Amino acid sequence: MSRRRASDFNPSAFILRVVEGKNLVPYRRKQVIFAQGDPADAVFNIQKGKVKLTVVSKQGKEAVLALLGVDDFFGEGCLAGQPLRMSTATTIDDAMIVRVPRKSMVRLLRTEPEFSEDFTAYLLSRNIRIEEDLVDQLFNSSERRLARVLLLLSHFGKEGKPESVIPKISQETLAEMVGTTRSRVSHFMNKFRKLGFIDYNGGLWVHSSLLDIVLHD
Repeated sequence: MSRRRASDFNPSAFILRVVEGKNLVPYRRKQVIFAQGDPADAVFNIQKGKVKLTVVSKQGKEAVLALLGVDDFFGEGCLAGQPLRMSTATTIDDAMIVRVPRKSMVRLLRTEPEFSEDFTAYLLSRNIRIEEDLVDQLFNSSERRLARVLLLLSHFGKEGKPESVIPKISQETLAEMVGTTRSRVSHFMNKFRKLGFIDYNGGLWVHSSLLDIVLHD
């Protein structure tokens, strides 16, 4: 997810201005940026649009790992020696993505302390989010997991107010993220709407009252 930066330093703008060997590439909606099993040779930064990371098991079952937005990085596994992509990255809507070759990214991290600090903080934040997702999957009901996903997608708690969830996210995608069926997602979404937790008005709007579902024992 996109995040509010604690300082005025903007890594996305910095990459565009400084990094050598980068490519700013436009992508259409639902276009694959890289596929599971492709060589891992670059890090990507989202300048515009949203990206979905998915993984497919040997049995053909697909799961959504993350939905990412503006300023987010992905593909950083190559920096730790990952030879092949462990997931597939696909645009959700029209996007502008910066591709930074691995060598250029390593050089940047070594020579630009401010960027390196911000990027490290981003990776730590991503790791915390993954741990929270795992706990959520292990111990919470599908209804509570869906409520948490909607709150995360609406950037709840950022800048003091919730934002509209991306209009084009499908119930199939939500089901993959929650780990349940589309019919269950549809049932809970209808329930949330009737209770006044969400609204459909030019997109999906999430109200802070949805937090009651997450906190309820």
